[in-house]
Amino acid sequence: MLSVFKEYFSDIPKKGNIYLMLFWRFLLVMLIFSVSRVLFYRFNADFFSNLTFNGFLRIMAGGLWFDTSALIYTNLLYILLFLLPFTFRYNRWYQTILKYLYIVTNSLALGANCADFIYFRFTMRRTTATVFDEFKHETNFGSLLPKFIADYWYVFLIWIGLTILLVVLYGKVKPIKRGSGFKFHLVYGFNGLILLLFFATFMIGGMRGGFRHSTRPITLSNAGQYVSEPLEAAIVLNTPFAIYRTLGKKALAPVEYYKSDNELEAVYTPVHKQQVADSLKRMNVVIFILESFGKEYIGAYNKHLYEKDGYKGFTPFLDSLVSHSMWFRYSFANGRKSIDAMPSILAGIPMMVEPYFLTSYSGNKINSIASLLKAEGYHTAFFHGAPNGSMGFQAFANVAGFQEYYGMSEYPDSRDFDGMWGVWDEEFFQFFAQKLNQFSKPFCAAIFSVSSHHPFRIPERYEGKFPKGTLPIHQCIAYTDYALKRFFETVQKMDWYPNTLFVITADHANQPYYPEYKTNAGAFAVPVVLYKPDNSLNGRVDKLAQQIDIFPTVLGYLGYSKPFVAFGRNLFDSNSEPFVVNYTNNSYQLFMKNYLLVFDGKETKGMFDFKTDSLLEHNILGTQIEIQQKMEGFLKAIIQQYNTRMIKDDLIVKR
Repeated sequence: MLSVFKEYFSDIPKKGNIYLMLFWRFLLVMLIFSVSRVLFYRFNADFFSNLTFNGFLRIMAGGLWFDTSALIYTNLLYILLFLLPFTFRYNRWYQTILKYLYIVTNSLALGANCADFIYFRFTMRRTTATVFDEFKHETNFGSLLPKFIADYWYVFLIWIGLTILLVVLYGKVKPIKRGSGFKFHLVYGFNGLILLLFFATFMIGGMRGGFRHSTRPITLSNAGQYVSEPLEAAIVLNTPFAIYRTLGKKALAPVEYYKSDNELEAVYTPVHKQQVADSLKRMNVVIFILESFGKEYIGAYNKHLYEKDGYKGFTPFLDSLVSHSMWFRYSFANGRKSIDAMPSILAGIPMMVEPYFLTSYSGNKINSIASLLKAEGYHTAFFHGAPNGSMGFQAFANVAGFQEYYGMSEYPDSRDFDGMWGVWDEEFFQFFAQKLNQFSKPFCAAIFSVSSHHPFRIPERYEGKFPKGTLPIHQCIAYTDYALKRFFETVQKMDWYPNTLFVITADHANQPYYPEYKTNAGAFAVPVVLYKPDNSLNGRVDKLAQQIDIFPTVLGYLGYSKPFVAFGRNLFDSNSEPFVVNYTNNSYQLFMKNYLLVFDGKETKGMFDFKTDSLLEHNILGTQIEIQQKMEGFLKAIIQQYNTRMIKDDLIVKR
């Protein structure tokens, strides 16, 4: 392998090596994209009045991540044709074809970037793939385009200037042809194939935004990692990236089930206007989001299964904690993926149609439990034992207003890495406990666990300690439950512990064993547990609860009195109707009272009594007309509020 690199990069001083040329030309367009980012900011500086010089440098550095991804996509065909291990790639005609391909594709990408110098002022976000839907019915687009160019001629000239720069600098390096003959062709082809595979590997990493298996392909929401305010994400991003990442995504469409705002808000509104309290309870808040902790694994939620076949679950500690907590028997997640959990739990935003992280609306201004409590003097922090940036959690935590983020980079001992996802839960929970003890009071902190995840391993020292159960995940659940026990053993000795509200939930359910957890209801079943060390919150509540209720419930319990937006309800508010909403298989689901309604956006497809018909075997659509109509009307109001507020960037209360 070393000989291959020596052979092909020995010409570097001559600046004619074909691989060096490829690197130079990619670097060239990266540089021009950075220039266009500066220009984007200069054209729209009035919208970013709070941006500091250091903040801008951070944005410029972060932008390289997104430029790399976008430009690999843009130049994918060019790079592939350039790397083909055949000597005809040195021919003039072939190089001419490559040149035009490079100039045309990158010029179009630059044009999209330049268009957003102006178009951003109208949309307040980078242009996404939805632009094709917006203009597909415009029969006069051919006449509109010259008008836009005439009105904004200076932007058009900037684009032409950047393209000319691209053309001029492209030809500064020409390839040096190497050797000839049959033997050379064989060696050349073999070495070239190896280098093609080498470059392909790095291209995949560049397009994804990293090589770690725990890193999802970066998307629009990851820009939040580099900003102080959500709107600044538009500077971090580039327009081609925003388009590529939203191609094929279902865009939210405006709906008008209700013709007037008054009529709509009479049925449902996500704006919470809390009753005025004497003062805010300055109580600490700790939120556990346990990876894959579906209700099926928790014995306290499955007494009926114990009575049936002796099933005890795999969470002896959590069972004991639940017996001293307020817990909700009919509690559900609002999504089926880890990336759905943070927006739902911390900001009251459910997954509807597409995960919030992956939509073009992920740059909207939002309020969250962190941002609102930070404004009240709380110290706020988010913890996730995975590599920083994993799953986009760090980006969302930043946008949501958490002051600090603690990931694997902040964890002091790399020996506790599980080799796959992050730091083992037991060690990271102890790290979490010690950090909490150092925070100023009051604080609001959330932690997302990692160990109860595929490939379902536990530390070697605990092999044989936990029951393996019937599914691979079971011993991992038992291990994380043990880590949770160790956490509480540590923190109950700390002075802040008595004045703390603990919330325990899961991101989503996972592998099911019992049939009732394989249905469209059971698949969303996760715990919602509120624990206060003085036992002032106690007992089972036989009402519906969901992840998006946690944010308004915690604020309600603390006596927060200012208005805010959250799509859930305060679980302590006896005047609001309990409900659960989620989305699966291209349909919305609404739980109210005993019933589950399935609605595809146009008509109701099913209705079930999920409490008595746990397997959802009996569709009772049409038999409970009054209840069905009420549920349809309520669900339509939720959908309309959600779509409208997402599209209009109306997720905070304007003061």
